[in-house]
Amino acid sequence: MKRSSSRANHRDPERTRAAILTAAQQEFAAKGLSGGRVDQIARQAGANKRMIYHYFGSKEGLYLAALERVYEDLRGTERTLHLDHLAPEEAFRRLIEFNFDYCLAHPELISLINNENLHRARYLRKSRKVRELHSPFVRLIADILKRGVAKGVFRRGIDPVELYTTIAAVGYFYLSNRWTLSTIFGRDLGSAAACARRKRHNVEVILNAIRR
Repeated sequence: MKRSSSRANHRDPERTRAAILTAAQQEFAAKGLSGGRVDQIARQAGANKRMIYHYFGSKEGLYLAALERVYEDLRGTERTLHLDHLAPEEAFRRLIEFNFDYCLAHPELISLINNENLHRARYLRKSRKVRELHSPFVRLIADILKRGVAKGVFRRGIDPVELYTTIAAVGYFYLSNRWTLSTIFGRDLGSAAACARRKRHNVEVILNAIRR
């Protein structure tokens, strides 16, 4: 079965590349760059190591491609929200809820970002793609803020980067630390009910902070 899969992948370079990236995300999310093994990624992808080096050049190149892919998937899914067509408050409500739900459903995103922060963005700094992904998103947030100010619902002077950093932080911190926080406070902060409460809280806090 593995041999058949490998032959199929060899005939379909895009499929092979995608399978390698999926396996790399899982491996690097679980073990980090230093602990992740190219042999294991190749086995999981039904590929061989030569193909990995052919597509990505090195283990570090594969790690960066996996990082870029998680950001690409996040930004791509955000675009399906069509925030530019929503009323300003509803647009931010949807974005805050989405950010929390996406991080909850994609723990590999949190793990990979945590790992890259340990490296102080040494590898992500090399990526032009990630910066290009975020520039239009910042412009979108700035436009929603501008529409909200014009409608009299948002206060003036809000920095779109600061706002998005806060939106990301209130979801990211909670989800990345829910095991330690659950232990500290004696609550199961990872339960479905607790996560739903937290998501509502995040919406309330952010909207109250930007309202006029």
